[in-house]
Amino acid sequence: MKDLDPAALECLAALVDEGSFERAAARLAITQSAVSQRLRALEAQLGQPVVVRSRPLRLTESGKVLLRFARQWQALRADVARELDAAGGGDDRLPIAVNADSLATWVPPALDALVHEGVSLELVVDDQDFTHDWLRQGAVLGCVSTVREALQGCRVTPLGVMPYVAVASPAFLDRELPNGLHRRNFAETPFLVFNRKDDMQAQWVSRAFGVRSPRLRERFVPSSDAYVRAAVMGWGVGVAPELQVRPHVERGELQVLHPDVRLPIALHWHQWRLGDERRPVARASLLDRIGQALVAGARQVLQAPV
Repeated sequence: MKDLDPAALECLAALVDEGSFERAAARLAITQSAVSQRLRALEAQLGQPVVVRSRPLRLTESGKVLLRFARQWQALRADVARELDAAGGGDDRLPIAVNADSLATWVPPALDALVHEGVSLELVVDDQDFTHDWLRQGAVLGCVSTVREALQGCRVTPLGVMPYVAVASPAFLDRELPNGLHRRNFAETPFLVFNRKDDMQAQWVSRAFGVRSPRLRERFVPSSDAYVRAAVMGWGVGVAPELQVRPHVERGELQVLHPDVRLPIALHWHQWRLGDERRPVARASLLDRIGQALVAGARQVLQAPV
C-alpha cells in the first residue's frame, strides 16, 4: 500500500470527533468539499469505503483501523512539535476515555499539572466496563477500564482498586427503611442508577443478599456528582465509590448500608504503544506522561492493585 495521506487521516479523525462534514470542515478550516474529496481519495486508495454516510455517520471496519492510525499519528506529531519546541506544541488534542466516577474523583488532580503545562486533552466519558471499546475502535489513545487484557499493540498498567459501597440519607432510611435494607425489601426500594449500562446496584444486591440477577426499582441520575447529591437528598439507595461519598458520610449526610459489603472495582490504564519505548524518561511521549500521571495519581488514593 502506498503512503497514506496525513491530511486525509486528519479529515477522518475530525469527522469522527465532530460528527458531520460541516463541523469537521470548520474545525480544519477547509471547505466541506475538501473534506469529501480527501476522504474519497483515501477510499479510492484503499479500494473500499471507510465511512458509512448515514445519520449518524459510522466507520467501516477499515475506517476503524485507519482511525487508530490517525490517533497515533496525531500523538506522535504532538511529541515532535514539543521536542522541536514549537509554539504551544501544536493544536492536537489527545483523547482518552475515563469512567465518570474516576473523573469525579481522582482523575482531575492526577492530570492537573499536565493541563497547566499546556497539554491538550479530550476526556471521553463512559462506563468503566465500556471505555475499552473506545480504545478498540480507535476513538481514543488510552483509557481507564476494568478490562485486564491488553489489545494487540497496546500495553496495560494496573491502577488500583476503587471500592463501591451502598449509601442512603438518614431521612430516606427513616422514611423508607426503618428496619434496614434486607433480602425481603430490596425489590421495593428505589435504587439510584447512573445509566442503563450501570449494574453496580445489582452487583451489590447480589453480593449482599445472595440473589442472582435481582430486579430493582431504578431511578436514573446520569451524572456522577448529581448521583451523590440525589442520594443526599433522599432519592434512593446509591452504590458509589467510597472515595466519593466519604465526606458526606463523615458529615452525617449519608449512611453506609451493610459496611461489610463492598464491591472492589479494579481499574487499569490502557494505551497504544507509540514510537520507541526505549527512549529515556526525559523524552517520554505525551501519551506516556499522561499514563504516568494517571498511575501516580491513582496510587495515591486507590487501594493497591491486586
